[in-house]
Amino acid sequence: MTSTLTEAAPAAPGESAARPQAPARKRLRLRRGAGDRPGFLVYGLLTAFMLGTAYPLWWSFVVASGTNATRGETLPLIPGGNFLANAAKVLDAIPFWKALGNSIIISLVITVSVVVFSTLAGYAFAKLRFRGRDGLMIFVIATMAIPTQLGIIPLFMVMRQLGWTGELGAVIVPTLVTAFGVFFMRQYLVDVIPDELIEAARVDGAGQFRTFLTVAVPAARPAMAILALFTFMTAWTDYLWPLIVLNPGNPTLQTALGQLQSGYYIDYSIVLTGAVMATIPLLVLFIVAGKQLISGIMQGAVKG
Repeated sequence: MTSTLTEAAPAAPGESAARPQAPARKRLRLRRGAGDRPGFLVYGLLTAFMLGTAYPLWWSFVVASGTNATRGETLPLIPGGNFLANAAKVLDAIPFWKALGNSIIISLVITVSVVVFSTLAGYAFAKLRFRGRDGLMIFVIATMAIPTQLGIIPLFMVMRQLGWTGELGAVIVPTLVTAFGVFFMRQYLVDVIPDELIEAARVDGAGQFRTFLTVAVPAARPAMAILALFTFMTAWTDYLWPLIVLNPGNPTLQTALGQLQSGYYIDYSIVLTGAVMATIPLLVLFIVAGKQLISGIMQGAVKG
């Protein structure tokens, strides 16, 4: 009689015994590759988040294209036809073009300066060996814990002694380099640049500055792009210090917009028109540099 149970064949020499099969859920997870597309729930949450983030800007544009009564409507969605007329009122009420030019100059100079000096300092703290390096880095980080408001009065006194009050230099010079920028670039460069690559450049006869240009700068481009974007946005939206040190005849765009709501009666359609006009340059920046920024982030995320 043939037996219904068969014995397992012995394993051949050099072959390991078969492992027990994984549970069904574990096998299912193993079969799911990295190319699987997210489900409906993920796309739904992302869409809701995007709409919720974009609606305040759209609401501002709707109110700016209408009248002051549009603000009282419940969730206005359809823009009106008064945006150009309200924009003309903004141009008549404040020195918009001069303020726009001042904001562009200040933001560009601060951005270039912060990126250059922060990359230089970050490379020095990350890869150079000198006495007191760690203590100096701790001091730089500690300055980030000091509120900006505490330094406004002594900083204004210094600017008044220098005769810079009312000038753009009073806004630019105090922020030519930031502690956050130095710390950010140091943390990025400390791991992304191998020490062997720097030693190889020195063996080939490259000096300290040439090593920085040929080794550190290409590796730091993704972080430099991110730092440039954040610095430009911070300088563009800065309000408190330009309001204190500049006069109404030489304002930045943010301080000039504050003049739109300085009266007893505030026309919010005009105020929001100015806010939308001040946001347009940032939107153009994101549209123009967004692809390069994302590619730089992805390039910095992939090593090897």
